[in-house]
Amino acid sequence: MKEWDFFNEIIKAKGMWLTDSNGNNLLDGVASMWCNVWGHSKPELVNAIIKQSKKLQHTSLFNLTNEPAEKLAENLVKISPGMHRVFYSDNGSSAMEIAFKIALQYWNNTGVKEKTKIVALENGYHGDTFGAMAVGYIPKFFDKFKKQLFSTIQIPVPNKYRIPKGYTYLDYQNFCIEKIENQFSNDDKIAAFVMESGAQVAGGVIIFPKGFQRKISKICKKYNVLLVLDEIATGFGRLGSMIQYTEQNSIPDIVAYGKMMTGGYLTMGATLTTKKIYDSFLGEFNDSKHLFHGHTFTGNPLSAAVSNENLKLYQKNNLIKKIQKTSKVFEEYFDKITEIEIVGDVRQKGMLMGIELVKDKKTKVPIYSKKSLNKIFFEEGKKHGIYLRTLGNIVMLVPPLAISEEELDLLLSRTVKTIKSVQT
Repeated sequence: MKEWDFFNEIIKAKGMWLTDSNGNNLLDGVASMWCNVWGHSKPELVNAIIKQSKKLQHTSLFNLTNEPAEKLAENLVKISPGMHRVFYSDNGSSAMEIAFKIALQYWNNTGVKEKTKIVALENGYHGDTFGAMAVGYIPKFFDKFKKQLFSTIQIPVPNKYRIPKGYTYLDYQNFCIEKIENQFSNDDKIAAFVMESGAQVAGGVIIFPKGFQRKISKICKKYNVLLVLDEIATGFGRLGSMIQYTEQNSIPDIVAYGKMMTGGYLTMGATLTTKKIYDSFLGEFNDSKHLFHGHTFTGNPLSAAVSNENLKLYQKNNLIKKIQKTSKVFEEYFDKITEIEIVGDVRQKGMLMGIELVKDKKTKVPIYSKKSLNKIFFEEGKKHGIYLRTLGNIVMLVPPLAISEEELDLLLSRTVKTIKSVQT
């Protein structure tokens, strides 16, 4: 933290561009923390907030309801096959904490009290709160808190670039799947399997191989284990489909949304469940089956109103098809990026790209610096007019979803220049 003695102050933003207090423009290659959909200052979204703010700014969902939250719940269920009800929260981490609580309490409510264990994929990320750290345990982020975290069972994930010796990519996929099945078949105390849907994002942009998530879904059903999917960063078009689990052909029992739900304009999270899960929480007061959970701003009308407008814009602008077309620009840069001396691997799906930097292409040893790579690349990117952020040795490109082909081309060409400049 000592390295960060100065921060650029962003004073305004329009479209895909951020403007700082010195008048410098930066192309937003991070979608303002992976959440921006339409770019900044989108009139329809701004007006939705203004319009709602004149009627009702906030009212609790404790014993009450409000029209925007009701409407959003209907909209979310409509686009989420297999889902029945919605539980609102304030952000992605909270949405996942709620998912864990629902999964564990479901078994308690149905009288299967011994099912208390959670299984997850190694390298997965589900947020920075304590439950999320326990389930999405990435050592370099969270090892200082390990003793305070509840125990989970972690299953290896197939990363095509880093397969253990003696395995082919397919062999290792099968190994990971077999590991899950063995775990389930030998332990009847497993309550839920938790994974990001389609890809691991903060863990380094690990794109799941075709059929991997579907196989996990089938194993969960076979052994009566709940499947909990995290679509906070991967849903709503980031990987090229509106709801990623439909593309993966794996209907979950519980799914969490966040980030792009409001277009990136206000904070909101949502945890959706099937009817089977929801019904298990119904009972008389003295049955004590209800979920003891709630946030002050749960179902906030402003956030719900802008989310409803955002979903309307997806349909009106046929955004998913646009993403599928625009994302082809990434493919045009694969060779240009991989030929850079310090680039070991490039991984991409939809509007997401991870560029892994290494000291040596043959040994695949990650690039290392005594100073923060994040700061180095941020400063160098700034010189080239782009806002970049790295996670460890991975340069992340996560632009606003509605970015034009021309602006994506500009982002990629400037990223190439940035990496080459750091290399030299």
